Amino acid sequence: MADAHAKNHDYHIIDPSPWPFLGSVGALVMAIGGIGWMQALRGNDFSLLGIPLASPWLFFIGLALVLYVMFGWWSDTIREAHEGHHTRVVSLHLRYGMIMFIASEVMFFAAWFWAFFDASLFPNEAAQVDRLAYTGGQWPPAGLEVLDPWHLPLYNTIILLLSGTTVTWAHHALLHNDRKGLVWGLAITVALGLLFSFVQAYEYAVAPFSFSGSLYGATFFMATGFHGFHVIIGTIFLLVCLLRAMAGHFTPKQHFGFEAAAWYWHFVDVVWLFLFACIYIWASAGAPIAQH
Repeated sequence: MADAHAKNHDYHIIDPSPWPFLGSVGALVMAIGGIGWMQALRGNDFSLLGIPLASPWLFFIGLALVLYVMFGWWSDTIREAHEGHHTRVVSLHLRYGMIMFIASEVMFFAAWFWAFFDASLFPNEAAQVDRLAYTGGQWPPAGLEVLDPWHLPLYNTIILLLSGTTVTWAHHALLHNDRKGLVWGLAITVALGLLFSFVQAYEYAVAPFSFSGSLYGATFFMATGFHGFHVIIGTIFLLVCLLRAMAGHFTPKQHFGFEAAAWYWHFVDVVWLFLFACIYIWASAGAPIAQH
C-alpha cells in the first residue's frame, strides 16, 4: 500500500496554500487604498459602497498584508528546500521563473527608455501634444540646467560596478564553501547598495529641475527613480540572503535564493549602465551644467 503512494518523479506537488488568495486580496486593498490616498491628496472625496476611503490608511493595510504574504510564502519555499523537495527539475523551473521575471522587468524599463527617447529625438512633436512639455525645439529643453554626469552619477556608476564585483565574489566563495567569503561579499554588496541609494537621494535633493517642471524632468525622474526603487528592493533581497548565509542556509549545491538575488542585482547594474550612458551622458551633451 505504501508503494502505491511512493513518489517516483522529480516534481513537487505543493500542499494547499492560502498565499495566492491572500496576496490577491492584499493587492486589491492596496490598489483601492492608493486611489483613496491620491484623492485625499487632491482634496477630493472617495467612497466605495458608502464607506469613505479618502485616506492613506487602507493603502498601508494592503501593503502590510502583501508583505505578510511575501514573508509567509517565501518562508514556505525555504522550508520546502530544506525538506528536500527542490529536486533538479524543481530547481530548474524556479530558475525559469526568475528569468521570466527579469525579462518582464526589461520590458518595464524599455517603456521608460522609449518615453525618454521619443521626447528627446522628437522634442517639437512632444511639445505639440502637451503644452507643459515645451522644449524650445531642443533637448534638454531650452534654458534647463542638467546634472553633471561626471560627478554624482559617475560615483554611483563606480559604486554599482563594485557591488557587482563583490556579489560575484560572494557567489564564488559559496561555490567553494568559503562561508567567510560569502558573508563578507554579501555584507559589502549590501553596504554599497545602501551607499548608492544615499547618493541618489542627495542627487535628487540638489537637482536643478523638478518632476513637474518639464518633460525632461518627468522622464528623468521616472526612469532613474524606478531604477533607484529596484536598487532598494535588490538591497533588501541581498540583506535577506546575508542573514540566511549567516544562519548557514546555503550550500554549494543548493542556493537558488542567493543565485536569484545575484541575477537581479546584475540586472540592476546593467540597467544603470544604460541609464548612465543615455540619460546622463548623451542627453546632457551641449546643455548647461548646474554648478553646486
